[in-house]
Amino acid sequence: MRTYQSFEEIDRDLKLLSLEKEIALEELKVVKNDFEESLRPISILSNGLKFVSKYGALMFIKKIFK
Repeated sequence: MRTYQSFEEIDRDLKLLSLEKEIALEELKVVKNDFEESLRPISILSNGLKFVSKYGALMFIKKIFK
């Protein structure tokens, strides 16, 4: 536990903690938006199409070299 020598030290630490809290809340907002974006149907469909196209390309290359 920290021992404070003046009210200025307390105020400085309170401001620092307040800023850290604001930063953490903003980071949570970004994570929330990214998560919501990843759950949208268009995003899911897009990811699925990317997977299918990569898989198809692999199968095509495999068939060529057989």
